[in-house]
Amino acid sequence: MSFDLNTILEITGVTLNLLFLILLIQEKIMCWIFGILGSAISIWLFMRMNLYSESILYVFYVVIGFYGYYSWNHKDKNNETIHIAKWKYMPHVIALVTGLFTGYGLGYYFDTYTDAKNAYFDAYTTVFSFIASYMEAKKILSSWIFWIIINGATVFLYSSRGLDIYSLLTVVYFITSFVGYVNWKKKFTLENSAPEII
Repeated sequence: MSFDLNTILEITGVTLNLLFLILLIQEKIMCWIFGILGSAISIWLFMRMNLYSESILYVFYVVIGFYGYYSWNHKDKNNETIHIAKWKYMPHVIALVTGLFTGYGLGYYFDTYTDAKNAYFDAYTTVFSFIASYMEAKKILSSWIFWIIINGATVFLYSSRGLDIYSLLTVVYFITSFVGYVNWKKKFTLENSAPEII
């Protein structure tokens, strides 16, 4: 493997993003710092690879990283931090419908007006990653279900662009998303005070 700039960016981004995931599963607030740094490096790489929707996604990851850090660190009026929560049926429907329409619009734009590769596929994984990231920052348990599906699909996207290290990272993400779901579900069950978000 030749160590050109893309390879260096890919290795660095993958390492930081992997640290983010490990700490996220453990609910360690420092996960967001690694996520911000890994995402910033990934933006540069994806712009170089003409994956524009992915670049937008990683800009969002930087922003949601700051929001996640704030959200997890913020204490409510009872001096408690955020708990793992469950969404009811309707927020899931809204998230899915919003994702489908927004993904189509983004895919159409990049397919029509840019040289983007896999424009629609890239757009859908991007939009649903926005949604899952927001859910993650709010500690919504089903965010892990979204990630299982997104990560499974993203393996193909990265491998089709020759991003082998990111593909491998996404396989790890896919597997550890199951671990994250099981860990958060156990904790949710133990926390009788975990609120249900409407």
